[in-house]
Amino acid sequence: MKKMIVAGALAMLPVAGVCADDGEKLFKKYCWGCHHQTAEAFGPSFSTIASKRTKEEIVAQIVDPKSTSKVFGYKRSSMPSFSDLDPEELDALADYIMKFKDKR
Repeated sequence: MKKMIVAGALAMLPVAGVCADDGEKLFKKYCWGCHHQTAEAFGPSFSTIASKRTKEEIVAQIVDPKSTSKVFGYKRSSMPSFSDLDPEELDALADYIMKFKDKR
């Protein structure tokens, strides 16, 4: 099941690059209410997420949090689905989140 979700997310990733600033703009528009870059808020920080997940898993969680949360071992998910984001937006947002991966 996990492989199917990740494979579906991979198929949504764009081939062409996008502007690096787009990810931060999308974060401020969609994520800021529950997530912060390095501090825990209502949801986990981007540094926590990036240290535990691949880019493809992050995209899958954004698109279908109800399905992926169980695959990732959570009992429930209060995160809404952002399936209306286009592939380039998903890619930019996932790239932005991955910038906070712990370097250790």
